[in-house]
Amino acid sequence: MKTRAITGFFFIIVMVGSMLLGPTVFLGFFTLLSAWCLFEFYGIVDSEERKPNKLLGILTTITLFTTTACYSLGWLEAKFILLCIPLFLAVYIQALFQKRAFPFNDIGFTILGIAYVGLPFYCFTRLAFIGSDFNHFLPLGFMILLWTNDTGAYLAGRSLGKNKLFERISPKKTWEGFVGGVVLAILVSMSFEKYFGTIPQWQWIVVAIIIGVFGTIGDLVESMLKRSLNVKDSGQILPGHGGFLDRFDGLLFAAPLVYLFLLLMN
Repeated sequence: MKTRAITGFFFIIVMVGSMLLGPTVFLGFFTLLSAWCLFEFYGIVDSEERKPNKLLGILTTITLFTTTACYSLGWLEAKFILLCIPLFLAVYIQALFQKRAFPFNDIGFTILGIAYVGLPFYCFTRLAFIGSDFNHFLPLGFMILLWTNDTGAYLAGRSLGKNKLFERISPKKTWEGFVGGVVLAILVSMSFEKYFGTIPQWQWIVVAIIIGVFGTIGDLVESMLKRSLNVKDSGQILPGHGGFLDRFDGLLFAAPLVYLFLLLMN
């Protein structure tokens, strides 16, 4: 528990620092983080039956991030983002040269990694540019609410939890913990308009609800993935926590929906 707490503390400092140090550091940090999470995903799904193309999958994701980042920073025109297209098509083409019995297994898991890991992280980074200019308050608020939801779910589940949420997938999660996480996230979000601004209070509350509900679903989906592969953690890079993908499973479902909601509202 002590190791877990120390690791979490320093990682939060790094995360928050990456958001406060400006758009270049923010985009660079999350480009590398998304690439590493994708690497972990490909690592746990890799087997004799499925061999995702790790290089092309990660290269496609990094290209999406870097070209979009350069556009946001005024270094490139928007059309250069389309460089992702030939890389995406190369996932299919390279399979023609592989002597594999089921090449579409390999193609499918390569593309699944991009969709499951790369695109959600991409949506998260775009939160900082919803108002066109870089604003760290939306991604920072998102992460605070995600951590708040996890904390509320843990405390409520430990003290009140009796009714299992999805026992087949995650035996420790309870309905009481789920509700506790959402409620705490909502309560915290009610102060964000005062301290963070950027969007109205009611939108912060909706963001908290989306994160509470779909962050939990994202956690359950990753648990389902690992259980189906008989894997405990996505990696060992974070002592006491497992891999980076384990720490951001809630973001994978919540970030695209929060981004979509705020795009429609602003």
